[in-house]
Amino acid sequence: MNAPTSLRRSTALALAGGAFVVGILMTPVEPAGANAWSRVFINGVVTPVSFNDGDSFRIFSGEYSGSQCRLAGFNSLESFGPAHQWGTWHPYELYINAKLATINGRRGTWHCFTDGTRDGYGRLLVECPDLIVDDLRRGYAHAYQPDDTPSRPEYLRAQQEAMREHRGMWAHGIPLFVMTSLHSLSEDPSREWHYDRLISTIDGHSESRQHRNNYSECQWVCNDEIVSDPLATRAVAREMRTDPEIGTVVSSWSNLQLIEFVTRFARTGTLPGYLTGESHDPVLRYLEAARAAGNLGDNTTQRGSCALYVDFTRRYGDDRAICLGGHGTLPPGVPDVWHGEHH
Repeated sequence: MNAPTSLRRSTALALAGGAFVVGILMTPVEPAGANAWSRVFINGVVTPVSFNDGDSFRIFSGEYSGSQCRLAGFNSLESFGPAHQWGTWHPYELYINAKLATINGRRGTWHCFTDGTRDGYGRLLVECPDLIVDDLRRGYAHAYQPDDTPSRPEYLRAQQEAMREHRGMWAHGIPLFVMTSLHSLSEDPSREWHYDRLISTIDGHSESRQHRNNYSECQWVCNDEIVSDPLATRAVAREMRTDPEIGTVVSSWSNLQLIEFVTRFARTGTLPGYLTGESHDPVLRYLEAARAAGNLGDNTTQRGSCALYVDFTRRYGDDRAICLGGHGTLPPGVPDVWHGEHH
């Protein structure tokens, strides 16, 4: 595929936050000194690290020296190739966004903490709030919780700012969920279910799309989203805040959480698992009444975000999958508007 020469100037500036010229976006090579150490504070101690991508680094001194770290609280897009698509983005443009997240991590000094917990891959879990807020505000990453709980309010505020200003990955569309990982049945046929991870762009919670599908190398997998009427659901959320009865029940929840409650119920008829105790039943009854009155509007189904399946062993090195070279491919059914005669 030829280079998408529409790497639009408006897109380029939105991606880069005005900090890079268009030229660097046209060829997203690693900057000089890409393997140099960056300086972060880990639990208050100055520590040299090397960023692998926008949300991971390796530690080179101190108590956790040698540890590969997964930065918790947010997620940058895959940087091994053009592996994401939604809205009117070309996958190569979102690949650039992932590279900018890596560059942003490398060029800053961040303050991080860890309690020594490791994830299922043995990576040390580290949280760097100032890096997270900076990346989210620029649109270089999105808020992420590994379960059904919402992200921290300061992270969601930064993400909402980027969305309102159409920065970074939000410049050309905002899906309801970002698909961040795919798992094929062929990876472990003995398992009853495999899953694809979806992360909410409203509050950062994760959902798993369970399946028993075999994905072939370089296959695009897209999420068909059930989308509620945004005007109707936001109106109901506002009414909940001001209602004399339910308003006192939901007074401790943020506006975004109320929007998530209403949107989730409109889509699925359920409420988030963390909405428990005395709040759950009154909120459920209120939303059931809103649905019966027709106040939640109609749901529609539309293509959401797409992700490219490539096994981990084929993402890097000389033997990497062919679809990761050049400027990538497009998901089936996505029109190629980047290579017309005027581009």
